[in-house]
Amino acid sequence: MSSSTPATASAAQIAHAAQRMLDGELAAFPTETVYGLGADAENPQAVAKIYAAKGRPSNHPVIVHIAPDGDVSYWAAHVPPEARLLINAFWPGPLTLILKRAPHIVDTVSGGQDSIGIRCPSHPVAQALLTAFAVGKPNGQGGVAAPSANKFGQVSPTRAEHVRSEFPDEVAAGMPVLEGGASEVGIESTILDLSRLDTGAGPVLLRPGHISAAQLEAVLGVQVFAPDAAAPRASGTLKAHYAPRTPLELASDARMQEVVLGRNLPEGRVVLVAYGPQPAAVDARVQWQAVPADPARYAQALYGLLRDLDGQGYARIIVQAPPATDDWHAVNDRIGRAAAAFTLDTTGL
Repeated sequence: MSSSTPATASAAQIAHAAQRMLDGELAAFPTETVYGLGADAENPQAVAKIYAAKGRPSNHPVIVHIAPDGDVSYWAAHVPPEARLLINAFWPGPLTLILKRAPHIVDTVSGGQDSIGIRCPSHPVAQALLTAFAVGKPNGQGGVAAPSANKFGQVSPTRAEHVRSEFPDEVAAGMPVLEGGASEVGIESTILDLSRLDTGAGPVLLRPGHISAAQLEAVLGVQVFAPDAAAPRASGTLKAHYAPRTPLELASDARMQEVVLGRNLPEGRVVLVAYGPQPAAVDARVQWQAVPADPARYAQALYGLLRDLDGQGYARIIVQAPPATDDWHAVNDRIGRAAAAFTLDTTGL
């Protein structure tokens, strides 16, 4: 970020972005998770612009963001007690709840499903934008549909400059991109399905995030289950997602040793992203990139690092597989989906 660029959007810039969305246009804004590409959730034509800009499949739902004083019951047909418990515990914050969609809310935001994803972000710029947007709605109920502000399937943005580089045409056409500094969490929100409690299904963790299953269970007093075949579709849950353009490989400990020794590597330079100590000797073709061994700090740095490495001409990004423990669940989810975008045969190079 240049020194001439403000670290936080001004009140005038926030008001302008809110008005753009009230006019049916797009605006990008920071949240504590990643930057979002927002539109009026009750305007199907505006939401369609999100899908068009991202290249996102129309059956892939987006999350509706509401201000701290927003009325969840306006968006959901039913708000179960379990949802109220979680809202009281974790909102504003990086938790998305999947509930039954209210009949008057169009299904554009839910990919044609009868459910809806709702969250209240904690970032002050996001809250100011959502509040200003709601004030401009005739009934005071404003919801902003906002997936991550990147092309579909690519690495999510954690800084405003990531958004501007991803959508130069939209920015040139007047789309506001509100500044808010680097995203504090760095990966997308936890998504919990509560839309099927009346059928005996759930609560179901559709996407892990900064708020863990153990934290959810501590509030709910019941087990949180893994996704089942009948679970609703949700943002960021496709097998291949969050991927850089440079081929990315997830490396086991054995593969790590191969890479350090320079075995079975593609032509050109590779970068090895590792949280462990660097060996005394590493093959000259391998650039060692140290990352935090703490899962929260790793998550915060992950997307920015992938975007940075993506522009450095490496033949491959090789990522040391993090520990398979609960506290690394969200990071493993994101890296696993990024690696799934590439089918890499490392045995015959």
